Amino acid sequence: MRLADRIEINSHVMHGKPIIKGTRVPVSLILGYLAGGMTIEEILTEHPTITREDVLACLEYASQVVAEEEVLVLAAAS
Repeated sequence: MRLADRIEINSHVMHGKPIIKGTRVPVSLILGYLAGGMTIEEILTEHPTITREDVLACLEYASQVVAEEEVLVLAAAS
């Protein structure tokens, strides 16, 4: 799956947050649903314009963001 086929960032839609392409459904909303325990089937019922592949693309997007994240260790203040 190519993320560019499913996830887009457009500064004119949802304040530039990543969304499912062709919708106004933010990736963060889908991730929040999953984190809250919703199943993919429940999400698809709630948002009939998206597909299972769209939900999986949200997970892949989050995985890539976390994989690219840099963590800086700060020295403790004395």
